[in-house]
Amino acid sequence: MAVCNTQYYWYDERGKKVKCTAPQYVDFVMSSVQKLVTDEDVFPTKYGREFPSSFESLVKKICKYLFHVLGHIYWAHFKETLALELHGHLNTLYVHFILFAREFNLLDPKETAVMDDLTEVLCSSPGNSGATGDGANSGASGAQNHVKER
Repeated sequence: MAVCNTQYYWYDERGKKVKCTAPQYVDFVMSSVQKLVTDEDVFPTKYGREFPSSFESLVKKICKYLFHVLGHIYWAHFKETLALELHGHLNTLYVHFILFAREFNLLDPKETAVMDDLTEVLCSSPGNSGATGDGANSGASGAQNHVKER
């Protein structure tokens, strides 16, 4: 991928705001998500263990961060995904991610509004926009199975 000069802000574990490059931000996101997902106190794997009361807010935080990474890839690197013929995979990942997040109300619509045009195109039925799908209704309700296998 091309060199990216985009700047982001990350809040470290102590709440300190840190200015960072896009690659650093993505590394912070992925490291943070990995740490949460493998934390036995957050995602218990042993029978009888309880999920923490903060589980939903932690999953929403993970989804927000992953949405930021996807948004950055579309905004700064979509030409590269086209050149590598990876755009179909990226679009499929995005649709599955958005539909999952919508189904369980994991993303704030105000946070995702910046990508609403793309979301509408990718998550709409073929009759509405020509996007790949199976004719299911667009939007959060009834939006499953929009992406066919190739």
